[in-house]
Amino acid sequence: MTEVERILDQMDRAFSGDAWHGPSLMALLEGVSAENASQHSIRGAHSIWEIVNHIAAWHRIVHQRLNGESVEPTAEMDWPPVRDTSEVVWQRALESLSESRARLRGVVEGLGDDLLEEKPAGSADSRYITLHGVVQHDLYHAGQIAVLKKALLGRVASFGS
Repeated sequence: MTEVERILDQMDRAFSGDAWHGPSLMALLEGVSAENASQHSIRGAHSIWEIVNHIAAWHRIVHQRLNGESVEPTAEMDWPPVRDTSEVVWQRALESLSESRARLRGVVEGLGDDLLEEKPAGSADSRYITLHGVVQHDLYHAGQIAVLKKALLGRVASFGS
């Protein structure tokens, strides 16, 4: 197995596969409604929807950098705002997340191990560090989503008592 194949395996496990730590990002998002995704269940924290948009944004940014584009994300690129909280737009956000991830994965598949130590455009880190960073980023935010879902369930449970 090549190093790129190992990285892809970790990317896949974190995003939608059988992750060692627990549920993958996509498993955590299963069954989340637009209403729940848009709620700020913990004061001062981002919503699930904002996090989903953020993860997709970074998949796009890394994809662009790996393709040779120097991207300096603005605040709005980093945390794209949620302006419409309808179920249709939420489903589009989930599709955008999956599509951005698929495009990123496609670029990574085309890399050779010999290119992993080079720095992509607009990055201070090597491709190797950047790609492991994508895995870490997905998992970090998956953990946040898990906590936000628990906070939402607690709020729902307290309504019933």
